[in-house]
Amino acid sequence: MKLSLRTLSARVALLGVLCSFLALAGCRKTIASSPQATSYPGDNYPDVFQSFWNGMNTNYVFWGVDTTNWDNMYKVYKPLFDQLTVFDSAHEAKAEQYFSQMTQGLIDSHYTLQFMATGNSFSPAEYRRLRTDPNYFTDSTFPTAVIDSLIPTKYLDQGSVVKGTDTVSLEGTATPFTAITGTLGGSVLYLYFSNFTLSQAGANTAPVFNQFFTLLHRFNSSLKGIVIDLRGNGGGEIEDLDYLVGQMVTSQYTFGYTRYKNGVNRLDYSPWAPAVVKPWVGGSVNVTAPIVVLGDHLSVSMSEITIMAVKTLTNGKFIGTRTWGANGPLTSSVYFDGGQFTIGGSAWGSSGYMFVYTSSSMFKSLNGDIYEGVGVPPDIYARETTQAYLNGHDLVLDAAEQYLGL
Repeated sequence: MKLSLRTLSARVALLGVLCSFLALAGCRKTIASSPQATSYPGDNYPDVFQSFWNGMNTNYVFWGVDTTNWDNMYKVYKPLFDQLTVFDSAHEAKAEQYFSQMTQGLIDSHYTLQFMATGNSFSPAEYRRLRTDPNYFTDSTFPTAVIDSLIPTKYLDQGSVVKGTDTVSLEGTATPFTAITGTLGGSVLYLYFSNFTLSQAGANTAPVFNQFFTLLHRFNSSLKGIVIDLRGNGGGEIEDLDYLVGQMVTSQYTFGYTRYKNGVNRLDYSPWAPAVVKPWVGGSVNVTAPIVVLGDHLSVSMSEITIMAVKTLTNGKFIGTRTWGANGPLTSSVYFDGGQFTIGGSAWGSSGYMFVYTSSSMFKSLNGDIYEGVGVPPDIYARETTQAYLNGHDLVLDAAEQYLGL
C-alpha cells in the first residue's frame, strides 16, 4: 500500500484521538512477534485452520470474558480440516461451515468472517439474533419512515427544521449521510444523524450541525433539554465523540475503561485505562438541562459508546430499547496488537483466503459492566411500532417528551 503524506497525517491524527479516548500514558503500539497480527499464512485448508486458530489466540480481545472454549474448538475441528485435501466448491462449503460453527458463540458483535474466494460472510451476532427473531432487522419503522414523514411534520416546531443528506465514505464505502435538527416545544433541541461521519458533513448536512450547535451555545441557559436520536445509527468515527458530547461539557470526565492486547498470548492484556470525554477544542458549554439519547436494537458501535458517555452524566438519560452490543472500539492493527487480521497466502489470490473483522479493544462501562454481545440497557424502555407510526406516533420520542415535561 502506498502511504501518502495525507494518509500519514490522518494516521497521526487518529492516533492522537485514540490517545485522548483511552487516556493512555504512552499510547504506542508494541512490536508483535512474527507473523504480524495483520497477516497469517496458509495455502491449504489444514494450514488455514491452524493460522486462524493461532490468529484468534493473538488478536481476539475478549478472551477471559467470552465463554467459548477455544482449545476445545481445536480438538474438534482440526481433524475435520485435515480431511479437506483439495479446493473445490464442496470442500469450500464445508470449510466455511466449520469456521462459522467455531465462531458462532463469540460475544464480539463486530465480528465478521469474510471469505474472499466466494464473497460469503458470517456474523455470529447476526446469526444469533436471526435465529431468535427472524424479523430482527425488519420489525422497526425507524429511521427512514419516521424521519422522512413523521418527526419533521408532527414533532418538530414549524420553521425550526433543518435537514439534509450527503454522501460520505464509511470504511471505504460510499454511504448516504442524513442529518436533521429542530426544536421540540420551543425549548428542546433535537438532533438526528444516520452515522458517525460528522467530520465529513457536506453542503447539505453541515447546515444541520451548524444550526444545532449555534442554538446550543447561544441558548444553553434557557433550554429545557436536548434529544440526540441515535436509533438505527450503525456507528462510525471515534473522533465524533468529543465533537458531539464534548460541546456539552466544560470539564473532562471518565465514562468507562478499555483494554487491548499487548502480546501474542491469549490473555496478554494491557491494564484497564480510562475512556474519557474532553471538552471540544473549538468551544463548549456546560449543559445542565437533561440530555436524552434515543437508541434501539440497531444502534451499534459508536452509537453505543456515545449512549454510555451520555448515561454517565448526572443529567443524562437513555430512552429506547437495548442496543446491538458491539461496543469494542475498532481500528487498524497499525495502532494496537489485536483486532482485524487476514488468513491465507498467495495460493488463494491477492486478498488471501479470509478476512477476520474484529474489535481492537474491549470496553467496560464506568460501573464495571461489559455490554459486548448483550447491548446497553435503556434507563427508560420505549419501542416504536409500525401500528403506532401508522397512527401518527413515535412512541420513543413520545417517551422522551414525557420525560422532559413537554
